[in-house]
Amino acid sequence: MNSLVLAVIGIALMVAGYLLYSKYLGKKVYRLDPAFKTPAHELNDGVDYVPTNKFVLWGHHFTSVAGAAPIVGPAVAVIWGWLPAVLWVTIGTIFFAGMHDMGALWASQRHKGQSMGMLSGKYIGPRGRALFLVVIFLLLLMVVAAFAVVIKNLLIGTPSAVIPVWGAILVALVIGQMIYRWKINLLVTTIIGVVALYSLIIVGNANPIVLPDPILGMSPATFWIVALFVYAGIASLLPVWVLLQPRDYINGVQLFIGLGILFGSVLLSAPAIVAPAINQNVPEGTPPLVPLLFVTIACGAISGFHGMVSSGTSSKQLDKETDSRFVGYFGAVGEGLLALGAIIAATAGYRTLADWEAVYSAFNEGGVAAFVEGGGNILNAGLGLPVGLSATILATMAVLFAATTMDTGVRLLRFVVQEAGELVRVKIGGLLGTVIALVVAVGLVFSLGADGAGGMLIWPLFGTTNQLLASLTLSVIAVILLRKKINPLPVMIPLAVVMIMSIYALVLQLGTFYAEQNWMLLVLDVVILIASLWVALEAFIAMAKARGGIEDEDDADNKPVASVEG
Repeated sequence: MNSLVLAVIGIALMVAGYLLYSKYLGKKVYRLDPAFKTPAHELNDGVDYVPTNKFVLWGHHFTSVAGAAPIVGPAVAVIWGWLPAVLWVTIGTIFFAGMHDMGALWASQRHKGQSMGMLSGKYIGPRGRALFLVVIFLLLLMVVAAFAVVIKNLLIGTPSAVIPVWGAILVALVIGQMIYRWKINLLVTTIIGVVALYSLIIVGNANPIVLPDPILGMSPATFWIVALFVYAGIASLLPVWVLLQPRDYINGVQLFIGLGILFGSVLLSAPAIVAPAINQNVPEGTPPLVPLLFVTIACGAISGFHGMVSSGTSSKQLDKETDSRFVGYFGAVGEGLLALGAIIAATAGYRTLADWEAVYSAFNEGGVAAFVEGGGNILNAGLGLPVGLSATILATMAVLFAATTMDTGVRLLRFVVQEAGELVRVKIGGLLGTVIALVVAVGLVFSLGADGAGGMLIWPLFGTTNQLLASLTLSVIAVILLRKKINPLPVMIPLAVVMIMSIYALVLQLGTFYAEQNWMLLVLDVVILIASLWVALEAFIAMAKARGGIEDEDDADNKPVASVEG
C-alpha cells in the first residue's frame, strides 16, 4: 500500500465530513443560532470569559485537545495493522469526535459556560454529578501527570527541542499583546509568530540544551518536571488572552504547518507502507484488537478529554454560537489529521518490514518515538531535510501539543476542584484550587521517585477512562436533545458503541490487573467502572423521562432566536 493513497483518501474523507456532516449537525441537530448571546459576551470578565476570534479560539481548542495522545495512541495501535487504525480514526473523526466536541461546546455555551460535570447534575441528577466529577478528576490527573513525564522525556531525549519549546512561551506573550492590546492585523500577527517559532526550531537544532547533573540540587528529570508544573500553574491563573489563547493559537498554526510538511513529504516521496494491513503475527502478550483498538486510539477518533476542554475553556470564549462548528468539529478534524499522520509515520517511515517489526517487538513499544523516527525519515526522503532537523521539528510538535494540553489540563483540574468544593458547600478560590490541583498532580508524579515515574502509574487506565467519559458526555447531550424534542440518533449510536467498547475493555483490564497483582490499578478500575455504570444508568433513566417530558427552555434568557445556521 502506498502511503500517498492512504493520505489522500483520509484527508478527503475528513474534509468532506466537515463540509457536509458538520453542516447537517449545525442545522438539524444543534440548531446553531447566530443571534444567540454566548457566555463570552454575557459573562465577559476578561479572565476566563472572553469573546474570541474563531480562528484564535480554534487554535486554542485544537492544540488543547490534541496533546501527545493522537500521536501515541495511533502509533501504538498500528501493531494490529494499519487498516483497523485508519478506519477507526477516519470514521471516528467524522461521526464520533466532531459530533462529540461540537455538541459539548454547544451544550456548555447554552448553559452559561458550565462544564459537563455541572450539566450532569442538572440533566442526570446530583448523584450523577458527584460520580461524574470523580471520573473527570481522575482523567485530568492522568493527563496532567503523564504529559509532564512525556514532555520531560522528550526534552531530555531531544535537547534540540528545548529552545523552541520554552521560547514559544515568550512568542505567545508577544502575540497576545499584538492581538488584544496593539490590535495588529491577525494575518500579520500570525506570520510574525510562525516565523519566530520556526526560527527558534532552527536555533534549537543548532544549539541543543543538555542540562548539567545536578542542576539547582535536582536531576535534569526532576528539574524539567518542576519547571513544567510551575509554568502550568502560572498559566492556569493568567487571563486566557495573555498566554493560553495566543500560545495555543500560534502553536496550532505552526503545528498545522508541521502536518502540512509531513503530508507534503508523503506527496513528494510517496513511501510504501511496510507494516501489514492486518497484522497476523502480533507479538506475544498483545491484547485483542476488539475492544482495545477503541480505547488505545482515543484522541484522534473520540475522546472524553475533548468534552472537558469544550465545556471548560472553549465555551467561555465563543464569540458566536455558529463558531461551534469551526472550533469544535474542525478542531476534531485537525486532531484526526494528526492521528492519520502518526499512522503513516509509524508504518511508512521504515525501510523494511523487518525494521518495523524490530520497533514493534511488543505492545506499547511504538508511540512518540516511532512517530519521530519514522516521520523524520519521511521528511528526509521527501524534502531532503537533515534527519536531525526533521527529528527536532517533529519532537517540537509533540512537546508543544503536550504542553498546551498540560496547561489547559491544570486549569480544568482547578475548575473541578472548585466544583467539588461547591458540592460540600466550601468556596474555593482560583489560587487555592490551583494549589490543590498541583499538589495532587506533583505528588502522583514523584510518588515513585525523583525521576517522575509515578506520572505513568495510573496511565494504563487512561484509554478506558477517557472513552467512558466521552460516553457519559454523550449521555448528557442526548438528554438535552430529547428534552428539546430533537432527534438524538446522531448522538445515541456513537454513545452505544463507545460505552460498550469502553466497559468491555475496562472489564478485561480487571483480569489483567488481578493477574499482575496490581491492586492499586485494580481498585481504581473498579471505582471507575462502578461510577461510570451508575452515571450511565441514571442517564438512561433521565433519557426515558425526557422522551415524555416538556421542552427544555433553560436558555430562554439568551434569546431571541433568529434563523439557524444553514
